Amino acid sequence: MKLTNKNYYSQKANKEYFSVSQLKDFIKCEAYAMAKISGEWVEEPTTPMLMGSYVDSWFEGTLDKFKENTPDLFKKDGTLKSDYVMAEEVIKIAQEEPFLMNCMSGKKQVIMTGEIFGVPWKIKMDSYIKDEAIVDFKFIKNISEKFKTFSGYQTFIEQWGYDLQLAVYQEIVRQNTGKTLDCIIAAIDKTKYHNRACVLISNDQLSWTLQRYEEIIPHYAQVKAGKIEPEQCNICDYCIATKKIDHLIEPYQLIM
Repeated sequence: MKLTNKNYYSQKANKEYFSVSQLKDFIKCEAYAMAKISGEWVEEPTTPMLMGSYVDSWFEGTLDKFKENTPDLFKKDGTLKSDYVMAEEVIKIAQEEPFLMNCMSGKKQVIMTGEIFGVPWKIKMDSYIKDEAIVDFKFIKNISEKFKTFSGYQTFIEQWGYDLQLAVYQEIVRQNTGKTLDCIIAAIDKTKYHNRACVLISNDQLSWTLQRYEEIIPHYAQVKAGKIEPEQCNICDYCIATKKIDHLIEPYQLIM
């Protein structure tokens, strides 16, 4: 299947290729991931997702079209809702940051495909600077937020799997071009003064992150192919919406 901007997010493309977002779905819940792939479960875009898409479409030069196709951005009087006024503020800040704009100066939404751990993958890059860098833009809650782990703290990059995303991007680009490019997160947050940063993720971190999934990705591929029954997490929206009660439980099990 040849991927284009028109069919990249199609059900057919999602069945044929893995993507980082699909991998995250499988990590969350195998049954949920399979329901999304089959079209049984369709999620409405959340406000944070639309805010991110608003800024992304500006970088792409398609903001007018995005506004036209997304009436939920507007109040009844035709003005932008407050969340998207914030997105406009972020766009203004980005324009006043030459370094960030330089990072985002590459070709937008470049699609490539490849194979990782025996599985076909698709990627779509926010800013692809040929022979130099892969840049992904993030509009997030708080750049400086720390997330506690069993061994200390981690940044939003590790917490939300953005290092995994860029590790996949880097490897697919390497397969297509023969070059291992620098990988950068360009981020602006939603705090009062909109903190911002451009973060270079080391090749060592990217390599280590990708290798962590070497055993589990083939398992998910088997689930996706229908060779292994998907497990239910029993806590995600899909599992709750489709659950059937067939036994008694004890009180403590309500909060397990």
